[in-house]
Amino acid sequence: MSIAKSTKANTSVRGAKPNTKGKAGAQRAKARPLPHKSQAKPNPEVWALRLYVAGQTPKSLAAFDNLKKLCQERLEGRYSIEVVDLLENPRLARDDEIVAIPTLVRKLPPPIRKIIGDLSNTERVLVGLQLLSRG
Repeated sequence: MSIAKSTKANTSVRGAKPNTKGKAGAQRAKARPLPHKSQAKPNPEVWALRLYVAGQTPKSLAAFDNLKKLCQERLEGRYSIEVVDLLENPRLARDDEIVAIPTLVRKLPPPIRKIIGDLSNTERVLVGLQLLSRG
């Protein structure tokens, strides 16, 4: 499955078209991922996750697949994933100070957390996201 072709309601792809509206337009153009609505819990805590990738490289695709699987198993619809392709708009990396790709940024719940790599080490990712304690 390609990253750009994902059509899930809880996944958005950002970076396809550069913003040409100036600085004010850039503030309005920031993508706001939609939380996946769950019927099971009335007001669950929503996890806002942003995955920075560079095109559809094997590592980027693996990171996206691993993240989707982890979210489906552990967060049960209480998450949103925003995919940011830095090949399309490299300036978007500045907001979260991205220095390597793929990088996952947990925006919500606070504090902001970052995990670099293809997210294949499930235990490391769970600890990094604070879904599992060390030890």
